[in-house]
Amino acid sequence: MHMHKLERIWLIFGTSCLVIFLTVIGVSAFYLGNKPPSCLTTVNPETVGQEKPFNEPGLHKVDGKDWEYELVFVASTFSYSPAQVEVPLGAKVKVIATTKDVIHGFEVAGTNINMMLEPGYISEYTTTFNKAGEYLIVCNEYCGAGHHLMYSKIEVVK
Repeated sequence: MHMHKLERIWLIFGTSCLVIFLTVIGVSAFYLGNKPPSCLTTVNPETVGQEKPFNEPGLHKVDGKDWEYELVFVASTFSYSPAQVEVPLGAKVKVIATTKDVIHGFEVAGTNINMMLEPGYISEYTTTFNKAGEYLIVCNEYCGAGHHLMYSKIEVVK
């Protein structure tokens, strides 16, 4: 079989890129031990309501950390707990969330907060609310017949 010179060059280039990419991913995953963020912290989904910080969902002031507040959410069948929370304007907030039952989404409309909540895993996101107003939290992963009723609010106040 005869191959044109340019075809051979592109074939070698493509194969080389694939080998380099797979080598980098392999070294990162196996040698350096990098994992997706959701694999770092786990919780028993059956006892979420009894374990800290999920036993008291809501906004909590934190001392001695990079962030000022922890905002804890627990998703369960077609609801978030708490249903509404007030956050001070300009506060650096670490959002910590998990779910008790099935996979849920956690999207704060108007911000770049978008997490997937999986049973047994804790999702975290640190952000600063610099704009006053109401932010709607919606589930963007279909979770059942009452999915459209699943929402919460964050109200940023001065």
